Amino acid sequence: MISNSKKIAITLLCLITTLGCYRVPNKLEPQISYLVQDKYIRSLEASFAPLTKQEREQEWGKEYFIGVAFAKKLDLYRAVTAFKRAEILIPNNLYHRKQEVEYYEILSYYLGKRYEEVLDTFDDSSLCIIDSTFPTYHDLLVILYECYLHTEKEDKANNILNIIKHHYPETAKDLELSTALTMGNLDDLKKLSYNPELRSSTKELLTAYNHEKKSISKAQTLNAILPGMGYLYVKQKQSALTATLLNGLFIAAATHFFLHGHTSAGIIFSSFEAGWYFGGIYGAGEAAKLYNERVYEGKALTTLNQNKLFPIFMLNYGF
Repeated sequence: MISNSKKIAITLLCLITTLGCYRVPNKLEPQISYLVQDKYIRSLEASFAPLTKQEREQEWGKEYFIGVAFAKKLDLYRAVTAFKRAEILIPNNLYHRKQEVEYYEILSYYLGKRYEEVLDTFDDSSLCIIDSTFPTYHDLLVILYECYLHTEKEDKANNILNIIKHHYPETAKDLELSTALTMGNLDDLKKLSYNPELRSSTKELLTAYNHEKKSISKAQTLNAILPGMGYLYVKQKQSALTATLLNGLFIAAATHFFLHGHTSAGIIFSSFEAGWYFGGIYGAGEAAKLYNERVYEGKALTTLNQNKLFPIFMLNYGF
């Protein structure tokens, strides 16, 4: 005959094993973005020589001029439309002006965060064969790197990064740090701060984050011990109250049916309770993960903005 202590031990072992199946991965997946203002875009100097009076009188020149005017105001849909018209109208012998228009299309899509369109436009353009003599070669590489990352083409992003390392090593370091911050790669952050100012900034970020973050396993364990406690641990009071009440009601209903001989009803409500119970354990882990991501996002966003580490701040030229 099994003693009570052995029964408790077996029950706890089963519970721990079940909890393992509901483990939430302890990995940050932050959502970090930026807003671009027309004041910032206007502060960037033009990358190409202005149109001559004769060029502005041409149909393609008019569209080019209009496109630039719209782009500076971040009216990007109209800017792209004008640039596409200019690209169609421009004579084939004006090869460099055509490349300028193609680049401005790409820049407009990029500022609008239309990353797939950036890559499609690049693939169909003559910019695929440019080299470091092109005025905005640096900026184009930065744009392509970020677009490949956002479209989950990591191999191509790494290829672009290697080109940047060759031509612009300081920019490459900034991009690596920016990527680590944006993606929440904490291990990489500890290695990539290559100058004292950035090292101090990222160290402060990591210290503050480690101080404020919540333990996913602790949230799940607390919710397993008492439904709702895991949510309370991550400061979700409403979810904690709901979890406690629902679990309590299902347990009370199942107990009532079993005590009064309604075994089938008791089993049904027990199954409902099991679903809420184990779902709550997983949910508490997810809540802790989400809490950590929001804490990290706020701190990483501050670091990225203060140190101008978003790729867009690495561009040298505007319209």
